[in-house]
Amino acid sequence: MNKQAIVEAVHGVLNTTKVQAEQVVDKVFDSIVASLKKGEEVSVAGLGIFSVKARAARDARNPRTGETVKVPAMNVPKFRAAKALKDAVK
Repeated sequence: MNKQAIVEAVHGVLNTTKVQAEQVVDKVFDSIVASLKKGEEVSVAGLGIFSVKARAARDARNPRTGETVKVPAMNVPKFRAAKALKDAVK
């Protein structure tokens, strides 16, 4: 499933135009991204928790040349699936 399929599903439920359905989906995604940028967690009942994890700086190795490369510290998105989602996928 991709974003367009989600838009189609929202369009079918809301009985709106596809443009309006796409705006709704975009707003949901934008809200999640904005909260993560602020360092907040986003919890969706039955789905899971989106959060931000700090990754420390480290040394990595280029597999082609064997050269050591410095990888800077960064924040990365993280997702923890809810029990309901895990059970549904089994």
